[in-house]
Amino acid sequence: MRYWLLDILACPMCKHFPLDLYVFDERLEDSKTDVKEVPCELYCGYRRMRLEGVDREGHRRTCEECMRHIVVNGLLVCPKCGRWYPIMDEIPHMLPDKLRDKSRELGFLTRFKDNIPSDVLERGKPFHL
Repeated sequence: MRYWLLDILACPMCKHFPLDLYVFDERLEDSKTDVKEVPCELYCGYRRMRLEGVDREGHRRTCEECMRHIVVNGLLVCPKCGRWYPIMDEIPHMLPDKLRDKSRELGFLTRFKDNIPSDVLERGKPFHL
């Protein structure tokens, strides 16, 4: 998953924006991307900041660095409703509760429990340890 996706992702259940990102594994691409325009409009996931009132053109160098980073495994958390969504093999899995695979996601929580915030492990929705 690319960091710039945080500019467009919202919780599928409560529609809250932005989501909190926890990165467990990351991959860095060798090639440098020449950014012509700042791709994010509302939120910079790489710097974890809202972009209202920020000099977006001065932000371009950060965008070039951001474009090289890919989140391989991580976690998206909605601070409003407490739901969490795994990022597995570079793909954010953001399904409504009734479509989620409980055994797979509990396995994800167990595998990365040392990196996951305790509130998600203990009270996260829809599943927790």
